[in-house]
Amino acid sequence: MTLTRRLWLLGALVPALAMLVALGLAGQLFRYDLERSLDRALLAQAAVESVSLFDGPGQKVHLHMAVSPLLDQVRPFAPHGYLYGPDGTLVVRYPQGPAGVTGLEERLVPGAPGGEPQLVTQVAPDGERWREVRVNVRSPHGERYALRLSASLGQVDGSVVTYYRMAFSLSAMLGLALLVLQTTQARTLARRLAAITRHLGQLREGDFSRAPVEDQERDEIGQLRAVLAEATERLRGARETQERLIAGAAHELRTPLTLMRTSMDLALRRERTPEELRASMLDSRREVDRLAVLAGNLLDLAVAGRGAWDRKRGDLSQLVMQAVEGARAEAERRGMLIRLDAPGPAEASFDAGGLRQAVDNLLSNALKFSPEGGEIHVRLMREGGRYQVRVADLGPGIPRAEREAVFEPFHRVLDGVHTSGTGLGLAIVREVAEQHGGRAYVAPEPRDSGTEMVIEVPVALHAAA
Repeated sequence: MTLTRRLWLLGALVPALAMLVALGLAGQLFRYDLERSLDRALLAQAAVESVSLFDGPGQKVHLHMAVSPLLDQVRPFAPHGYLYGPDGTLVVRYPQGPAGVTGLEERLVPGAPGGEPQLVTQVAPDGERWREVRVNVRSPHGERYALRLSASLGQVDGSVVTYYRMAFSLSAMLGLALLVLQTTQARTLARRLAAITRHLGQLREGDFSRAPVEDQERDEIGQLRAVLAEATERLRGARETQERLIAGAAHELRTPLTLMRTSMDLALRRERTPEELRASMLDSRREVDRLAVLAGNLLDLAVAGRGAWDRKRGDLSQLVMQAVEGARAEAERRGMLIRLDAPGPAEASFDAGGLRQAVDNLLSNALKFSPEGGEIHVRLMREGGRYQVRVADLGPGIPRAEREAVFEPFHRVLDGVHTSGTGLGLAIVREVAEQHGGRAYVAPEPRDSGTEMVIEVPVALHAAA
């Protein structure tokens, strides 16, 4: 079933039918209430007439409604009154003329006085309905009389018919308005959902270049569109990152492979002495080692991207201390000093292996770019709900414009100075930090020289951003 038909059914047809049923039930309750009101009016009139039938001159029987000064005003809706004598003959009638609904019933034998009034509904030969109350009364001389008051139900039927006419007319207008409204709404929703469907089709085909069609509404579909736009942007960024990673990896792989092929071609071109062959093999071995390091770093980056972490509560200060101790031997070999500030335990949830690798990468970069005899300062501190691991060196520093780019794979900022490495260390650092729900960045505080790199991880365990 299409969205338009579903909205027609659930938003217009079903409410209209439910409203018709409710109006029908309300009409029946309205009729019942009007008839009960008429019964109460007849009983009140019968009560008045029954106690004053014999208060005329000489205790002559009479109906007060026939001599009421308001007779002309109440004639259209006043009940008809009939009084029958002890032998059942009609004694008094109001108004004069045919006896209303029971015109053929000229006799009504009184029963025993004091009984319950009788309320009955009669149907005249012309189909008009009448409501009657019958009361047995006793005269001061002990004679029995029967009082019958009869009121037409035509006004009740007319009021109910008018109610149904107006109610059903209004319900028809409301149903039509609902149909128009739901049609418009269904077309709008269908158009918005169709735009999202088309965009999902583009994503399925691998086209991340365009964002979903703009949607100014702030309902659930608008929120879905916003989430889809964000996902599209992330997919586009991921693809661009993947393409840069592949291009960078291809470039990094091409250089050692070219050198190896050149060395082998030279070795095969003519006879070589054992010393020359050994030198060629050593060159190839160095390039193989370089390829192995690059492959290992690429694998580490892929593992970090998958986020297959075993996060557990632990002391972050112990991890940082172990990383510093592991780097001290290389620092001493280069005549450098590593100073650690990690006051007290630092309980947090983290993956020990992944975070240790990230801290090791920061220390390795600091050792690589610091001058001999320099100092590396490692600090562990808490800022709000996060721990910060800060590694500061006295190296050449990173230009402000390059502080984000250095975390991209294979990006190097060396000012023309050659250095070893694959350019993946900081990319792994950022990936590890983000997978822990934190971040990695270059400290923005101005420094006379050197660089301070920062890893932030949350104290509490939660999903990565």
